[in-house]
Amino acid sequence: MNIQYNLSLLPYNTFAVDVKCSQLVTFEQEEEIQSLFQEKVFQRKFLILGYGSNILFTQDFDGVVIQLKTKGIEKIKETDVEVYLQVAAGELWDDFIQYCIDNTYYGLENLAGIPGLVGSSPVQNIGAYGVEAKDTIHSVKGYFVQSEKAFEFSNTDCEFAYRSSIFKTNLKNQCLITHVIFRLSKKENYNIKYKALEDYFKKNNLSLSLNNIAEAVVNIRNSKLPKVGEIGSAGSFFQNPIVLRSHYQKLLEKYPNLISYEMGGEKVKLAAGQLIDLLGWKGKRIGDAGVYPLQALVLVNYGKAKGKEIVDMAKQIQSDVYNHFGVELQSEVNII
Repeated sequence: MNIQYNLSLLPYNTFAVDVKCSQLVTFEQEEEIQSLFQEKVFQRKFLILGYGSNILFTQDFDGVVIQLKTKGIEKIKETDVEVYLQVAAGELWDDFIQYCIDNTYYGLENLAGIPGLVGSSPVQNIGAYGVEAKDTIHSVKGYFVQSEKAFEFSNTDCEFAYRSSIFKTNLKNQCLITHVIFRLSKKENYNIKYKALEDYFKKNNLSLSLNNIAEAVVNIRNSKLPKVGEIGSAGSFFQNPIVLRSHYQKLLEKYPNLISYEMGGEKVKLAAGQLIDLLGWKGKRIGDAGVYPLQALVLVNYGKAKGKEIVDMAKQIQSDVYNHFGVELQSEVNII
């Protein structure tokens, strides 16, 4: 376990916002978690930080920041058609994706290129190109930070929803995730129904394979999202809003080219990026805070922007979208 004091979090968040924390605790062995309990860390102000790719700091954090760097991928069950992998929370997500590709395990290749750690994947129920983490998560292990009791939640227990889970709602800040168990297929199975992905395969005349899908996903992402380390961002800043079909029909009368995704029943998902773009926000810059020119859904830090300046821009966008479309945009990024 490593403890550092009065530390800049600039290297620990992809938005590249320069704030400080009172204390940063990192550990590489699960056994060291007991030291956190013994030191009563969770009785103080604390923040469990993953890769820092889905967070925006608006001020210094006067508490303890905890980061897991635990490693390990263990095969715990296997049949002729599927495999169960127990993955440590500190594993880099992309390293795990590559492990699955190398071993010909199907189900996660559409999620290649997402910056983050495995332990964060169930919290946000990360998703891209027609696939969500919940589709392959079998269960999640960890500790309740106040009672110090271990837990294992089934997929159903996790209450997964669009970019959400019980760890983000009812149990927010109450759990320390140590492992995620994934159930993956050993049988050839691909999903390129997402239009951008399907178009990419047609345009480039590619055959279906795990490597080709992962490479296509990464190339599509890189064509419209800033690379981590080059421009500060946290990827998509807003969730795609879900509206009632009746409201969608009214919007269609004025905006016939509106992008939509069927959610079943009376609900329709809209493309937040398109709504923002229609209002002229794409490429707009206020100081060092801006909207990425290639994807209106992404807010960026061009250098020295403070978290509050990025939040202020986000609020202006939310207000503008609501006033014009009657649609509320929710932040996908955790604002601290």
